[in-house]
Amino acid sequence: MPPIGRQALYHHAHPQAACPLTITSLIVPCMINRTFRLPSFRPLAALAGFFLASLIPMAAQAQTANWQPSEQIKTYAISGSSGIELYRSIGERGPQAGVQAVAHTTFKLTWRRDYRPQPDGACILATARPNLTIIYTWPKAPAKLPTDVAASWQRFIAGVEKHERVHGEHILDMVKKIEAFSIGLRAEDDPKCQKVRAVLQQRLGELSNEQRQRGRDFDRDELSPGGRVHQLILALVNGP
Repeated sequence: MPPIGRQALYHHAHPQAACPLTITSLIVPCMINRTFRLPSFRPLAALAGFFLASLIPMAAQAQTANWQPSEQIKTYAISGSSGIELYRSIGERGPQAGVQAVAHTTFKLTWRRDYRPQPDGACILATARPNLTIIYTWPKAPAKLPTDVAASWQRFIAGVEKHERVHGEHILDMVKKIEAFSIGLRAEDDPKCQKVRAVLQQRLGELSNEQRQRGRDFDRDELSPGGRVHQLILALVNGP
């Protein structure tokens, strides 16, 4: 199995206020506070291994629209019969993504590339086709909950899924940029196609850093007081 790129190094979380955190009238233990992060993994070292592959001239975009990423959804079971009990269970059982997380998004990426040495000694990267799987992980509540708790949970988990899918969109956007840069990339005096690979590596690092920063900025906005994820958490723990 190829390395997993973590959109959570991932995913990136931003701690909330110092513990204990006051949620309206409710004091949430530090353990739970740590789960406030909805990371989205964005790896660097892991990326380099399979990313190697492809970085980007825009002229090649016409060749990049004939593939689709696959998706995998993983869940972890939590317990409880009220909002605060469910959230405590997330704090106890949530995935470790560098920090305790509510949910996170990771990915696996491999490439099929065709490097072609040219008669004049140059090298061209003729094709670069990605195989991308975006992997989402989020909590799964008990099937039988009190009616009002079930409704509150559905609002919460729908918001969590929406948040993580934005991270998935960020990953897909990055891969498309890599693909566009890769196809048709040319290096002169490169009979063994080593210069082309070096250019790809450099651009890969730039795009990886760009994507990670984009995820951090998004998490910061969503998790800051008044942000959408922050509001989801407040509604869950202060609800039925």
